[in-house]
Amino acid sequence: MLSASALRIAMQGATAIPEEVIAHIYKQRWLQIWVPQSYDGLGCDFKTGLTHLYEWAKMDGSLGWMLTLCSGANYFARNMLPETAKELFAKENTCFGGSGMVGGTADEQENGTYVLDGLWHYATGAPYLSHFTLNARLLKQGKPCLDAEGNPCIRSFIVEQSKVKIIPNWKSMGMKATGTFSFEVNQVVIPADYYFEYDTFYTDDVVTKIPFRVFADLTLLVNYLGIAYHFMEEAAVLLSTATLRAYQANITTTFETVVEYAKQLEDTLVKSATITMAKQEEIHAFGVQIVEQLIEQVIQVHVQLGIKGTQVDQPIHQIFCDFFTATQHANFRAE
Repeated sequence: MLSASALRIAMQGATAIPEEVIAHIYKQRWLQIWVPQSYDGLGCDFKTGLTHLYEWAKMDGSLGWMLTLCSGANYFARNMLPETAKELFAKENTCFGGSGMVGGTADEQENGTYVLDGLWHYATGAPYLSHFTLNARLLKQGKPCLDAEGNPCIRSFIVEQSKVKIIPNWKSMGMKATGTFSFEVNQVVIPADYYFEYDTFYTDDVVTKIPFRVFADLTLLVNYLGIAYHFMEEAAVLLSTATLRAYQANITTTFETVVEYAKQLEDTLVKSATITMAKQEEIHAFGVQIVEQLIEQVIQVHVQLGIKGTQVDQPIHQIFCDFFTATQHANFRAE
């Protein structure tokens, strides 16, 4: 079993997640924190899952980001037919990941199977996935399927990794080990039950009932907090100021607020009440404010580091690049 410090050392300077780290992730089923126990996942409650994500991001940005997005994709086990989900997640290395864009077509055949074609950007964790998720326009034997308003019908599918061509085109300055690549499929035939629908659920635990917008907001936010904490921790090796210590304490307090939000959400849902749109907007606005604050604080600290902060072989440089790559995600960016 690898310790947190061993994982951090293994990830330093890595452009791919080392095999021993991947093996550890599979063994611990970290990619299945949101998969219900009825499907052999860990079935974490929201507070516990967010705590895991925060601690992983504090170890390393790429590691935390890959675990967050891939475990988040495994959340869709809830949207799959139960028999299919149970079969797939019986394996410890089952891991979904993919793209939210509509990048191709799915042609339904007479026997109920689908033929997939298309190109999608970008799938975090691509080299480590057992299955890719994608959104495609539905066809029926070559003819477009339209809804009642005349719009194309869209459905989400899963495809085994062996049937996918990975395109290693991630060129960003940070998150280099996440394996965030494009992928394509050409005339790939998949079973009739290898699909899921975002608004159809086959499980009834509390996490299932959390609005996905809130789920996405808080799972990404704890990543930013974790990476920022790691940055401040590493910066403390190079300089020691009261401001730096205050920033670290601030991050810890903010994470405690996130945990309190998670508890509020779960308490509300346990009482069979709904999460109001006002609460969802409150949480999103909180996230936007915190991300803006973290960006400002990381920059303020970075400019005090001197030349050591610019050396590409130093841990602080990798953390800085990871933080500013991750925070370009559209979730909390101003519209």
